[in-house]
Amino acid sequence: MKAQSSATARTAKAVTPPHAPTAARSSGPGTRPRSGTTLALLGVFCFSLTFPSTVWGLESFGPWSLVAVRGVLAAAVAAVFLLAQRVPLPERRHWAGLAVVGGGVVIGFPLLTTLALGTSSTAHAAVVVGLLPLTTATLAALRTGHRPSRVFWAAAVAGAAVVAAFTWQQSGGALSAGDLYLFGALLVCAAGYTEGGRLAALMPGWHVVGWALVLCLPVTVAGSVVALSLEPVHWSPHGAVGLAWVAAGSTFLGLYVWYRGMAGIGVARASQLQLAQPLMTLVWSFWLLGEELTWAAPLAATGVLVCIAVTQRARG
Repeated sequence: MKAQSSATARTAKAVTPPHAPTAARSSGPGTRPRSGTTLALLGVFCFSLTFPSTVWGLESFGPWSLVAVRGVLAAAVAAVFLLAQRVPLPERRHWAGLAVVGGGVVIGFPLLTTLALGTSSTAHAAVVVGLLPLTTATLAALRTGHRPSRVFWAAAVAGAAVVAAFTWQQSGGALSAGDLYLFGALLVCAAGYTEGGRLAALMPGWHVVGWALVLCLPVTVAGSVVALSLEPVHWSPHGAVGLAWVAAGSTFLGLYVWYRGMAGIGVARASQLQLAQPLMTLVWSFWLLGEELTWAAPLAATGVLVCIAVTQRARG
């Protein structure tokens, strides 16, 4: 009987595919649900400083120069880490997904939001981009076939409605010229988050970010050369700090912890944590840029935080 049990165990082990889905694997490589939430929240914190830092960066750089140089610096940081860890090249089947990540979150979203900030306030841009969680959850459901519960969707739609109402109230009932840029940014960023979250379940999250940045390096280098020749640079302390943060903080560190977090708790659930991002950005805008906060901010914050609590407890 013992010999038969041993043979059965060996047979089961032999027929189990090396990449079979398990509970641990579904949470991503080495990421538990609780730590996944913590990492995703850290990513939201990093992202909440992006718009104020971009405004600072625009004091020294033109919009095209800022985005291109930001990508080059972030790619340089990523390349150092990849080389130091001797990370092998991704499998060929992952390159298309990495291209989507690069086009969405390395180039598309930074460029479109930077152009929008030329005509929109930081507060207005922040609340419009607050619709990103619902956009990401929708694309993730279409891309992965995962269907969150009705409670999840109800809370997500409610959170988006709160953000939309706040946006409408802040803009006086009219859309700004930069809104088209912002709505385009929503789509490309949601696509990048969705594809990046899928890849982060197959490889470490920082590998996804690092290779996406390196993949975009030819575009960002060429863009830097052209943009810097056309847009004059006026160095200032704010400009230097803003560039440093959007490159190292938002683009590398933020994406690194964000994708690891998504691998741990899922794209749809992690995306709902970003409902807090517009309100956090409003606080930074008040402290760093001197923009005024209206009575609607704490009211919207309460509604958004309630929606976050519901989406985090809802089962997919």
